[in-house]
Amino acid sequence: MLEAYLPFIWLIIFGNIENLILASQGVVKGVDPKILGISSIIVVIIWHVLGCVLTEVAMDYSNVINIIGGLAIFLLGVQAIYEAVQNIKAKGGA
Repeated sequence: MLEAYLPFIWLIIFGNIENLILASQGVVKGVDPKILGISSIIVVIIWHVLGCVLTEVAMDYSNVINIIGGLAIFLLGVQAIYEAVQNIKAKGGA
C-alpha cells in the first residue's frame, strides 16, 4: 500500500515541514493558537483525503507535481524567513 506513495515521498516530507513554517508564521503574526491549530488539522485532513482518493490519477503526473510542490514549498520557506528577519529587525533584535 505504501508503494503507491513513494513517488510523492519528498513532497510529503517537505510539505509537513512547510506546514510547520506556516504555523510559525501565524504565531509570529499573533493568530490565536487554537484557531491556527484547528485550521491546520482541518487542512491536513483534507489533503490526506484528497491524497488517498486521487493518488492513482496523480501517479502519471507525479514528477510535475513534485516539481511544482517543491518550488511552492521552497518559495513559502523563503518568504517565511524573510518576514521573520524583517520582524526581528523591526523589534531591534538584529
